Amino acid sequence: MYTLNNRVLMSDALHFSIDQPINPYYGNDSLNLAKATEEHHAIRDALEKAGVEVLTTPSPVDSQDGVYTANWALVKGDIAVMARLPDVRKAEEAHAEKILASLGKKIIKLPGDVRFSGQGDALQCGPYLFCGSGYRSDESAQKQAADALGLERIQLQTVPMRDTHGKPVINEISGWADSFFYDIDLALAIIRPPSDNRKGLIAYCPEAFTPESQKMLAGFDAVDTILISLEEAQQAFAANLVSTGTCVVMSAHAPQLKAELEARGLTVYCPEVQELAKGGGYIRCTSLSLD
Repeated sequence: MYTLNNRVLMSDALHFSIDQPINPYYGNDSLNLAKATEEHHAIRDALEKAGVEVLTTPSPVDSQDGVYTANWALVKGDIAVMARLPDVRKAEEAHAEKILASLGKKIIKLPGDVRFSGQGDALQCGPYLFCGSGYRSDESAQKQAADALGLERIQLQTVPMRDTHGKPVINEISGWADSFFYDIDLALAIIRPPSDNRKGLIAYCPEAFTPESQKMLAGFDAVDTILISLEEAQQAFAANLVSTGTCVVMSAHAPQLKAELEARGLTVYCPEVQELAKGGGYIRCTSLSLD
């Protein structure tokens, strides 16, 4: 029997900032850190209402994105495959390793020349691992992670951000290609893992994926699917949610997806998130599954 988000790890928003724009969601708005902290507390409260056990740890002082713990690693059972993050986030790597080791996880470190965005770009769905590559993760890194955890990799590609000439945009801070779906958890969500008597359930935004990946998802028979509109995915972070299989904690601004989930008998909690979204992260990003 596969479980989903029984326990998660959250840090805090004390050191959150939007000083260095490493993804296209950063704008010219100022950040209200007090409000961001309130939002973070509201996410934790909603997760606990949904029956999730939340473990907490301080965020690293020297990283603006330490609030987004989902990018620290990919965890399955007692194994944690550690992330390889952009330079702006390097302070998080040693911090995350220390925390996960203290929780009894066996640490697996990938080669230093690969990119790997942890759970942000690799979502477990029972025996499967939905992966996104090309922006924050390399396919070779995801193959190593899937092999280490004994999971079947479903390799996908989201669409790049393009300039006025149709060329892919390179982020000035990270030096990496950019996308509004730079991590797959902005385009796809695991709602329920498959079990012996029924398919799994995922929600995803077709327009967020390349035509080849759209075909793969449409033809993947192990799961039923809910389609997310491009508007809700990109403007409301609809896919960036946490599900236990019976309860979902998701955006307060994605009514279409909320209605689809409730129609399938799921209980939905919708904390308000605005400030944390200014860093390009949302509800899923702030919690690392420890199952």
